Amino acid sequence: MSERTDLADGLHRKGYSCAQAVAVACADLVDVDKATLFRAMEGFGFGMGTADGVCGALSGGLMIAGLKNSSGNLTAPKTKASTMKISKAMLTNFRDKCGAIVCRELKGLDTGKMICSCPECIKHGVEVVEETFAR
Repeated sequence: MSERTDLADGLHRKGYSCAQAVAVACADLVDVDKATLFRAMEGFGFGMGTADGVCGALSGGLMIAGLKNSSGNLTAPKTKASTMKISKAMLTNFRDKCGAIVCRELKGLDTGKMICSCPECIKHGVEVVEETFAR
């Protein structure tokens, strides 16, 4: 485990959602303070609060992707395509590691068979960020 995965695991055990744990653990990669990342990701945990959406751990990683890659140019946005390409690669990597990207499927809420636990999703979420940006 990396330092970031250990940090994310500890944050989750402390009560952070999967989304918050991944984003805050990867804060050193972007120019955004941890409290802002924590607040921004609050609605994304547990599959966007319903288990029907994308896993929070992946959402936290994708937030880092946007913050890392976007030019932030409000008048002439030109980085959307490159960020989408990065996001697609991260999503594919996460799916390969976890077996799915939707919280409900990962937790086996309809089948009774869990594919990947929250701690494992968080670990893989951080790994995906690190494999993409922390080389």
